[in-house]
Amino acid sequence: PGDKGFSSTFTGERRPKEDQVFEALGTTDELTSAIGLAREFCVEQGHPFVGELDKIQSVLQDVGSNIATPVSSARDSHIKKTRFSEKPVSDLEHWIDKYTDQLPALTNFILPSGGKSSAALHLARAVCRRAERSVAPIVRAGEADPSVAKYLNRLSDYLFTLARFAAMKEGKEEMVYRRTMEE
Repeated sequence: PGDKGFSSTFTGERRPKEDQVFEALGTTDELTSAIGLAREFCVEQGHPFVGELDKIQSVLQDVGSNIATPVSSARDSHIKKTRFSEKPVSDLEHWIDKYTDQLPALTNFILPSGGKSSAALHLARAVCRRAERSVAPIVRAGEADPSVAKYLNRLSDYLFTLARFAAMKEGKEEMVYRRTMEE
């Protein structure tokens, strides 16, 4: 018979499918898939950071659980089960520093490029930025943990850094932005 355009949150609350919670969940799922695709290219190239991508995909499931549990309709048991900690944020910050230390300084704006691994990581980064934007109003309303938004913010920085690192390791050139408009 269909669901009449409604879905349930983890707390059992019925909301319209276009609700911000489902928008954020869908974008987070898309992000996990984009990382999965990038991961496959990185596996083929034997990159050492594949385990980090695996961990991130699992953390994104935790992000989804937190988003799917609006505080206003959650019982303590729901909140306890879907709590999101700061640890994944500090993991990302550690990894960003580790790869940044090995990269040449960025002197120009670069375009998504640098081989398949790098380009796929750039695509994941762009989806991550959208996920962050979709989560912002939910966090602002007090319905999701602020650490979720912080995690997505740091994750996009991590994916950018990793894209550059993958290009460097594969010896692929990153395309530098050049203004094409006539003055």
